[in-house]
Amino acid sequence: MNAIAVERGAERPSVVDVDRPTPAAGEALVRTLRVGVDGTDQEVIAGGHGDFPAGSDYLILGHEAVGVVEDAGDTRFSPGDVVVPTVRRPPGESNEYFERGEPDMAPSGEYFERGIEGAHGYMAEYFTSPGEYLVRVPDSLATLGFLVEPLSVAEKAIELAYAARSSFTWEPESALVLGNGSLGLLTLALLRDGYDYDRLYCLGRRDRPDPTIEVIEELGATYVDSRETPVGQVADAHEPMDLVFEATGYAKHAFATIDALAPNGVGALLGVPEPWEFEVDGGRLHREMVLQNKALVGSVNSNVRHFEAAVDALAALPAWFTDELVTGVYDVPDFESAFSDDDTTIKTAVQFSAYEER
Repeated sequence: MNAIAVERGAERPSVVDVDRPTPAAGEALVRTLRVGVDGTDQEVIAGGHGDFPAGSDYLILGHEAVGVVEDAGDTRFSPGDVVVPTVRRPPGESNEYFERGEPDMAPSGEYFERGIEGAHGYMAEYFTSPGEYLVRVPDSLATLGFLVEPLSVAEKAIELAYAARSSFTWEPESALVLGNGSLGLLTLALLRDGYDYDRLYCLGRRDRPDPTIEVIEELGATYVDSRETPVGQVADAHEPMDLVFEATGYAKHAFATIDALAPNGVGALLGVPEPWEFEVDGGRLHREMVLQNKALVGSVNSNVRHFEAAVDALAALPAWFTDELVTGVYDVPDFESAFSDDDTTIKTAVQFSAYEER
């Protein structure tokens, strides 16, 4: 079967011919419909993130997938069910994190990530997965199910932010999303439609006219150009934020978030920066966090519960939003277009097969 992979020493992905997988006990065989492309895929291709499976000279890419169960085996699913797979798997033997259903909380070395680190991903005509790592998706979302994974990441980060404020009455009204990529826009829509924030802001570095700015403003949010208003000045230029959702991977934003927060506010950090040394007034920021009851939480990955919440959230998103968010879906022969990165691209996917309702 065809798969899209990055080979050792290669700077670009390519189509490779691999054996069609055979499901083991407890696994289902899934025919892949679509697989989304995101910044993590670009980092894996560039060699800045992830690792190859043991003994393999290539890594099949893709961790944002939706497919149709072809062979249900002894799982709880039936042939024809539309499903999305989670990302993390045990690194050989299971461990306490997986046994508790919390693989997203496992530290490095205690997991593999399909399409990223130590395990092949979903950019292939078929993949197998244990049933416990598959989440049912309504047939109506078969073409958009690849958005469930990034939405699940946002759901988890927001959950952690609320948990950090659970010791008192916290009624957030304002939120700032740092980053106007696909994850940032999905989070913005989630905060508007799922959490009913009164005032939303999204920070980026793009000039008008720009499709992401148009989506931001159509969502009723305010676009903040970081070249004009850096994160640390947002509170003065607009208002202090109850929630800041960081999805840029720009290390200085983690510290500037403290200044952007309102008293009792919380910042959720999702970006993964490269090592970078710079000066900050640590004493002032420490004092600000203590005296103003501010908090920062880090978040990575998600688990089945967050995927299930993301399915509901995706179903509730307006059609105009997903139409504008997904700027390209490409068949395998044209897969390279899905990995292009220009000012007109927001979210892309590779299509391996078309959905046919049974």
